[in-house]
Amino acid sequence: MQFTGTDSYIATDDLKMAVNAAVTLERPLLVKGEPGTGKTELARQVSAALGLPMIEWHIKSTTKAQQGLYEYDAVSRLRDSQLGDARVNDVANYIKRGKLWQAFAAPGRVVLLIDEVDKADIEFPNDLLQELDRMEFHVYETGETVRAIHRPIVIITSNNEKELPDAFLRRCFFHYIRFPDIEILRRIVAVHHPQIKDALLTTALTQFYDIRDTPGLKKKPSTSEVLDWLKLLLAEDLTPEDLRRDGADALPRLHGALLKNEQDVHLFERLAFMARGKR
Repeated sequence: MQFTGTDSYIATDDLKMAVNAAVTLERPLLVKGEPGTGKTELARQVSAALGLPMIEWHIKSTTKAQQGLYEYDAVSRLRDSQLGDARVNDVANYIKRGKLWQAFAAPGRVVLLIDEVDKADIEFPNDLLQELDRMEFHVYETGETVRAIHRPIVIITSNNEKELPDAFLRRCFFHYIRFPDIEILRRIVAVHHPQIKDALLTTALTQFYDIRDTPGLKKKPSTSEVLDWLKLLLAEDLTPEDLRRDGADALPRLHGALLKNEQDVHLFERLAFMARGKR
């Protein structure tokens, strides 16, 4: 079972190696990188390439590790007991399976995505150590032990918002998705916008990397944002000449697709003002 990429997802050799190493070692693959570099999409593409179903667990700041195992609805059981409902005699009626339980109980191997693990409380990764290591957990309300029928391929993403515990890191195979260089980005663009002319693409990508390299930029535009920007350029039928900027007009055309906060817009406005003052 080897991941070699897909027609719609350009994976570097290092990334393909990381996926296959994690599968061989039967360890979770921890993927870090800038937002918009394709971490979440990687799991979906691994699922498609290997022909395996996918289960997605998107983590929020309020998510608890227990929710990935199961949740016991004691309130509903109490209400039903007051109403004389016969369902109260079986506690299993009030247990909701979490994403890990669904993955462990699946009839075949699945890809389990634990997305943006660093959004949760710092204890969240530690609370999943044993379950991800042993691929089993105990349900105290019913006394049963849930064991994985087929060990899932676990892909965990992180945006580096907070440090993850060492004990958790030791149990993962790690890969950092670097921001693509211009040649890799050309290949990515070719998948999404095959009709774009080379002259326009060259001018646009040169400008895009210039923007990313601007000192003081708070949020660098990502891969997904440049794809949106190029889509707008094509929709507006702009030419390479339309994209060229001078000092008096430092903001890129249709900059709302690339600059996502007022500080960065003001930065480019200040650069334009400084350029006019030097004339």
